[in-house]
Amino acid sequence: MGARERSHRVTPNNVSMEHAALLRAAMDGKLGRRELMKRGMALGLGGAALASLVSSYRPAGAAAQESPLAGQTIDMTILGIAGWPPSRLGVDMANELFKPYASETYGYDVNFAFEEAPFESLFQKAATSLSSGSDQYNIIISDSQWLGALAEPGWILRLNDIIAENPDLDIQFEDAAAVGYRIYPDGSDNIYGFPQEGDTIAVFVRQDLMSDQAERDAYMAANEGEDLPQSYDDWLEVDIDRYERICAHFTRPDENLYGTAFQWSKVYDFVSCYAYPFMFSNGGEAWDPATGQVEGIVNSEINIAGLEHNKRFIQYAPPGASNYGIAEEVDVFTAGNIATCWQWSALGPQMMNQKAGGEPGEVADEARPVTPEMVLIAVPPGFPQADGTLNRTYTLGGQPWVINAYNDEAHLQVAIDFMKFWYLPETQLEFSRRGGNSAVTAVLEDPGYDDLQPHFKAYKYMIRENRSRDFWHDPNYAEMLAIQQEAWNGYISDTVESAKLALDYTACKQQEILYDAGRSDIEPSEGCADISL
Repeated sequence: MGARERSHRVTPNNVSMEHAALLRAAMDGKLGRRELMKRGMALGLGGAALASLVSSYRPAGAAAQESPLAGQTIDMTILGIAGWPPSRLGVDMANELFKPYASETYGYDVNFAFEEAPFESLFQKAATSLSSGSDQYNIIISDSQWLGALAEPGWILRLNDIIAENPDLDIQFEDAAAVGYRIYPDGSDNIYGFPQEGDTIAVFVRQDLMSDQAERDAYMAANEGEDLPQSYDDWLEVDIDRYERICAHFTRPDENLYGTAFQWSKVYDFVSCYAYPFMFSNGGEAWDPATGQVEGIVNSEINIAGLEHNKRFIQYAPPGASNYGIAEEVDVFTAGNIATCWQWSALGPQMMNQKAGGEPGEVADEARPVTPEMVLIAVPPGFPQADGTLNRTYTLGGQPWVINAYNDEAHLQVAIDFMKFWYLPETQLEFSRRGGNSAVTAVLEDPGYDDLQPHFKAYKYMIRENRSRDFWHDPNYAEMLAIQQEAWNGYISDTVESAKLALDYTACKQQEILYDAGRSDIEPSEGCADISL
């Protein structure tokens, strides 16, 4: 080791000395919380050490804020999504970082418990409790489409007055998040949620395969000199037709290698979320939220062609892919069986087999063939338009925090205090460092943001400029979704004879649901009378 290398080597003793210096700076009020957090993260400090920096911070001349809860112990329960890392991360940070912050800032002690259920059953678990007027779950991590179903019965708080009384919560979020995770009804100014986890679809790529010279030569020979994409920027230029050629190239059943996987399962909203991009990107719509019209919109010629186009990709996927959801994609990709995969960017660490909350590149499971350095995360393919441009309009994922309307004053106050803490820049940066997707514009604009996690560049691109959008916030969401999932997965798995039948059935049954619920004046057409799958 040369003299220059020795002079820059960071030893455990160096880290301890720098950590101690940061603690002194925190207690003396010489560095703000954000700078403390950034420097602590740069040192590689863990959650407990970062929490000590937050709790040790003393602004010059500052004293703890007066709180009516001072001296009390408050037990909070958050209901979130089982097996979904961002939900667990929010609760872990509440206990690790907010707990000492609340003690120091407000003078009370708080403990957070986590209740959970899978995506497909979480709404029912929440609704069963809330419908009885229970404050069992003080804060809920809701899927965005549930806002109407939770808001209309008065189960969750309208947040406009709380935001007006707490200017710290008047935050600039990315436009897709500001609408998709907060507003009900669509087009109103009623705010019911705070973005907890932003999310968009990304394409996960086995870059080791794309960069292999033999693969490149074979692909170019078969595709008139066209090369395989070699970088994030190359993927910006990939359209859906070129993407299909890439998938076809890597589909080799005799080698147990396939070109791609989407989520095609009928569980929850899986197939819907991954079929909509083929519709939205070409001008298709799900419905007219102003009138409640579905017939003639969801079963348009554009959407029929889109569903057919989506199904075409199952020929490049492993056997059984019509049942793929989130977990199945993680498994098949990290097992090395597919060259590319459409997946939620929130699963970036898991798809790369990277340790959650660890350093970039740190392997989570040594037994899995795919490791982080093999994977590139890029934007999904664009869809060619008549003017020669590429359009990407994909489905918005992600979840908001919502606050139980039945909380007593103490639990409501803690919920508000926690939200104010959650959106501090230093908290959002730590959430990001651990792999969470912030929706706060100022955080995404931080100069170092893109480098915090490998999926952030693609996530930021896709959450902006109308590239990701939600579908319904209607209170009848669950019934409408169940109809759609059955029909669309039925077509994908060859139990429904055509995309047209799948979409005509969807349109008729959803129109009936909305009409019967008094949410639309438009009756199903006569052609719907005898329709069945």
